[in-house]
Amino acid sequence: MPTQKKIDTVAELKEKLERCTVAVATNYTGLNANAMTDVRRKMRENDLEYLVIKNNLTYLAADAADRPEVKGIVQGPTALAFGYDDPVRVARVLEEYIRVNRSPLSITGAVLERRALDARQVLALTTLPSKDVLLATVMARMQSPAATLMAQLQAPMVRLAGTLNGPLASLAILLQRRVEQLEAQAE
Repeated sequence: MPTQKKIDTVAELKEKLERCTVAVATNYTGLNANAMTDVRRKMRENDLEYLVIKNNLTYLAADAADRPEVKGIVQGPTALAFGYDDPVRVARVLEEYIRVNRSPLSITGAVLERRALDARQVLALTTLPSKDVLLATVMARMQSPAATLMAQLQAPMVRLAGTLNGPLASLAILLQRRVEQLEAQAE
């Protein structure tokens, strides 16, 4: 008979699985309590969540959330990191923590948009630019043809204006010199 605490844990995890854009599984074997607290603090600083939950409760929550792919990444002692906006940030924060602290923590897989990823694919995510950089790049590339087209359309008008202004400017200079000559003669 399940306890109320387990029922609440499954309900909470179900809600997190439904909301998250990415869930990254890590093996925390070899981490002491202080290191686990440090990982959780680092995740909180980046608006991410990091939970250790029994695998059978995770399986129940995955079924309830209709996210069966989560079961494929949860093997052995597993903690899940949840990200709710930029999926790359979760992988990047974990990879940086592992590298900087030489931590025994290891990334074992992830679920990104209902697709299971292995550890190698998750680490490949860390090399991607952030979501904001990607959006800016796409927008710049979308605007580039329009800007080129506008420049091409404006070029004949600019050349025409230059062609018309050339003789007018020369005439203005000649008239100015003539005025200066007449003023010099009048003195």
